[in-house]
Amino acid sequence: MSRVDSKVRRLVAVGAAVAVALSMAACSGTGSSGGGGTKTVVWSTWGTPEEIARYKDFDTQFMKEHPDVKVVLQPVADYGDYHTKLLAQLASGTAPDVFYIGDDKIGQFVSSSALLPLTSLMNSSASKTKPEDFAQGLFGVTKKGNEIYAAPNDSNPDAMWYDKVALKKAGISDDPATLAAEGKWTTEAYLDMNKKLKKAGLTGSMFWNYWSTHYGWISSQGGQAFDTSGKFVANTDPTSVAAMDVLAKNFQNHTFVVADTLPAGAGADSVFVSHKAGFFVQGRYTIGTVKSAGDPQNYDVAPWPTPDGKAAPTGTAVSYLAINAKTKNKDAAFEFWTNFLSAEGQTTRLQGGGNAVPSIKGADKVVLDGYPAHAQTLLDMRDIGFEDPATEAAVPGLSSDISDKMLALYQGKSSTQATLDEVAKMISDKTGK
Repeated sequence: MSRVDSKVRRLVAVGAAVAVALSMAACSGTGSSGGGGTKTVVWSTWGTPEEIARYKDFDTQFMKEHPDVKVVLQPVADYGDYHTKLLAQLASGTAPDVFYIGDDKIGQFVSSSALLPLTSLMNSSASKTKPEDFAQGLFGVTKKGNEIYAAPNDSNPDAMWYDKVALKKAGISDDPATLAAEGKWTTEAYLDMNKKLKKAGLTGSMFWNYWSTHYGWISSQGGQAFDTSGKFVANTDPTSVAAMDVLAKNFQNHTFVVADTLPAGAGADSVFVSHKAGFFVQGRYTIGTVKSAGDPQNYDVAPWPTPDGKAAPTGTAVSYLAINAKTKNKDAAFEFWTNFLSAEGQTTRLQGGGNAVPSIKGADKVVLDGYPAHAQTLLDMRDIGFEDPATEAAVPGLSSDISDKMLALYQGKSSTQATLDEVAKMISDKTGK
């Protein structure tokens, strides 16, 4: 799964056109069909050339095992164009039978009638993907009551990747992963390392400006961003306010860096592989970045620090696989869907690639292939991790609008309390919560 970072997330929201397109989609049907006893399943996703090649390999294997189903992939190279095209297809009745949806877009699809309800199918004898097989925090807004409308095709916990060379330059001898294993990976230890990195002329930590950073930090520090009713409470929870104030001050004094704001040609990946930053908060796809630099042995991964050193839930980014509610080949579409998301399917798609963590039980071996040394951390983070809170994810563009407010805070243009109050009001105005 490609990183869908906040540069992409901050694209202009489709807005009112989304609601119109989705409402029209509820009255239309797909154009996929087959003849001569063979059913055709058309599916669509975005991805790099390497990812698309893997998907095509999966399709070929699937068709060998299911000779009565023909699979047609409709790839879209650019994530920024993908959902706009999908909405147009839904509106015209030409949408694929099965399709990916980004976690920053999924809410608007779930709120419509465009997606096929999946719970009964997932619990059927034909299913290779029972609801309980998935890491439950990854369903996010795709669950409404007992009904599931899409499932995570894989995942990427935002882990604390760290550079041993940079830490050594800063005179740091402790190893974050070792401290974590000993229950000593505390916020105090982490912030002390960052101070030493800055003093040595290096960047302490790099974060992307999106929900996982804001809410991951709040959660790791013992705070609460949303209560059980879905109301934003970070502005009234003293622990959350204090946590965000620490995060903001470290951005403001340039110990932490907002990765999105780094200039072209000197981006976060470049900074990290040139040993100029101690920590980079990202998913498993970081493997490709550090291996291409030629010295992957100098990098490892740790969970987010906490006040007491005990692991806490943090953000895990996913994308989702859904089935068109108007598919003409429901059984064949589900057969493809459940095989694609199954432990075997995820293993086939993710082994050797180093770009994502399976979202389902039974495929963990693709992560535990020897790199990084503490790869188990990625699985542990997935198991307790969470997706973008449903209240936020359900409203198109809300996550990006909140990140705009947070960026102003990180740049010192607003105070912590004022920012959180503004976010609370924005969420209340747009959601009624």
